Amino acid sequence: MADDLFKALADPTRRTILDELAEKSGQTLFEICSRLSTKHQLGISRQAVSQHLAVLEAAGVVETRREGRYKFHDLNAAPLRHIVERWPIPETSGPEESTP
Repeated sequence: MADDLFKALADPTRRTILDELAEKSGQTLFEICSRLSTKHQLGISRQAVSQHLAVLEAAGVVETRREGRYKFHDLNAAPLRHIVERWPIPETSGPEESTP
């Protein structure tokens, strides 16, 4: 699972998609494409965005749900939390410990 997650996060376009879903969850493919085009000036096809979303979904950081004819995409941050918890940062007691 971690390999899929790191692969998904390696691509800057996928990270941008995650940024957009973090800002506004529950977007359709059309909404995501529109935001990538207008806000980030990314000239990317709907098919390419759909493929990126499939990689993110396989990694578990995007979940989809259908409501009628529409498919909504939501951010799932749980896999990211697992990565952070895997390598915890030790607590420091003062500034003297943070110097090399």
